[in-house]
Amino acid sequence: MTALDESLFSLEKLDRTSPELWPEQIPGVSQFVSLQTLTPHAPQPWTRNLDQDDINLLHQFGSLTASGLIAEVKKLYDVAYQLGLDEAKEMTRGKYLNILARRHQ
Repeated sequence: MTALDESLFSLEKLDRTSPELWPEQIPGVSQFVSLQTLTPHAPQPWTRNLDQDDINLLHQFGSLTASGLIAEVKKLYDVAYQLGLDEAKEMTRGKYLNILARRHQ
């Protein structure tokens, strides 16, 4: 080490536990994180209502590359669009057949 490097060292010890010297950036985060820590084997809250097929599908989507995931989203978009067209066609058909007409008492 050079003399310049040695002259830049500080021998002062800072107590990092002091809230006045090192305040939390967002008050209360430390307590929140300690309350929210989960054990690694505990089921995640978002998996409570999923069956095994749903979880397998999530793992399948998780293993896709970015382009593969984009392709799956495009397929879902196309299916949703086709369902919307089919629904519009059936609603028009119901309108012409007076299926949806209100009953008068």
